[in-house]
Amino acid sequence: MNASTAPILETSGLGKTFGGGRTLLGARKPQVHAVRDVTLAVAPGETLGVVGESGCGKSTLARMLVGLVPPTSGTIALDGQALTDAAKAGPRAFGRTIQYVFQDPTSALNPRKTIRQILEAPLIHLIEADAPARERRVAELMDIVSLRPEFLERYPHEFSGGQAQRIGIARALAAEPRIVVLDEPVSALDVSVQAQVLNLLSDLRTRLGLTYLFISHDLAVVEAIAERVAVMYFGRVVETGPVDEVFRAPRHPYTRLLLSSAPAIGARAEASDAPQAELPDPTRPPPGCAFAGRCPNVRDDCRTAPPPLVPMGRGRAAACLHPLPAEGADGPA
Repeated sequence: MNASTAPILETSGLGKTFGGGRTLLGARKPQVHAVRDVTLAVAPGETLGVVGESGCGKSTLARMLVGLVPPTSGTIALDGQALTDAAKAGPRAFGRTIQYVFQDPTSALNPRKTIRQILEAPLIHLIEADAPARERRVAELMDIVSLRPEFLERYPHEFSGGQAQRIGIARALAAEPRIVVLDEPVSALDVSVQAQVLNLLSDLRTRLGLTYLFISHDLAVVEAIAERVAVMYFGRVVETGPVDEVFRAPRHPYTRLLLSSAPAIGARAEASDAPQAELPDPTRPPPGCAFAGRCPNVRDDCRTAPPPLVPMGRGRAAACLHPLPAEGADGPA
C-alpha cells in the first residue's frame, strides 16, 4: 500500500474468541481463539488477498469486517472512523460502505424469494429507494453482472453456480458500496466458471472503483487477482506484502510451506522439510510462535512469546524471529 494513501479499511489488534464462561456447575467452558491480534490496512481501489489453510481464521476475520460477528478485542475503522462510531450512525451508513459475497452462492440466496426480491432488499432497507428507482437499479445490476432481465422472476434453484454467484455479486453491489469482502467466492465453482467470475470481479473493480478483501485458500486465484497478500496461520497474520514478491521469495517459513504444498499442473508433490506435527490446540494457544512445532528453523526463543509483525522493507512484513533470507541474500536476515 502506498504510504501516502490513507487506508479505506483498517484493523488494529483485532481478535475473536468463541465460547468461554462457566457451566451451571461452575466448570470452565473451553474458549476457542479464532482470530488473534490482526492489524491490517487496505488502500482505496486495491485488492488485498488473505490466504491460509482451513481453520486459520480467514472467514471469521471476514465476518467481523462486515459486522456479522462482533470482535472480542481490537478495532475496525472505515475511512478512519471506528466501527463502533459508524454503527451509531445506523446500519444504512455502514451497509453502504462495505458488503459481503458468500462462499456458497446457492445457499446464500433465499430460496423463497425471486431474484428481483433478493436484489430489491438492500435497496429497500439500506437506501430506502422508491419503486421506480428500484426498478432502474435492478435493471442496472443485471446488466452489470451480464444476466438477462427475464431471470428476475426466477428463483435461486433455477440457476447454475456461476449464475448464482453473479446474483450474489449483484446483491452486494446494490447499495453501491466502496468495499466488498469476498469470502472464497469461486471455490464452489468449476474451473472454467471461476475464470469468468474472476474476470467479472476485475472488470467491476476497475469500472466501479471498488476495494476488495479477497479471502481464499487458492494461491493461484489470489496471485491472479490481488496486488497484496496477507498470510494467516492459527488466527494471526504471519506475513504481508506485494503478492508477487511474497510468492516468489517468502520470508516466513509457513508461507514457504504453504507455497510448496500448492499443487501445480505437471509437477509431482514433494515431501516438505517441515517437521510433521499436529496443529496447536485453539483452546490452549502456545505461549510462543504457533508455527514452532512445524518450523524447520525453530529456536528456543521462538517458544517464549508470539513474534510481532515486523517491517522488512519494500512494503513487506513478517512475524518471525528468524525469517528466511531476503531475495539475493547469502544468509539469514
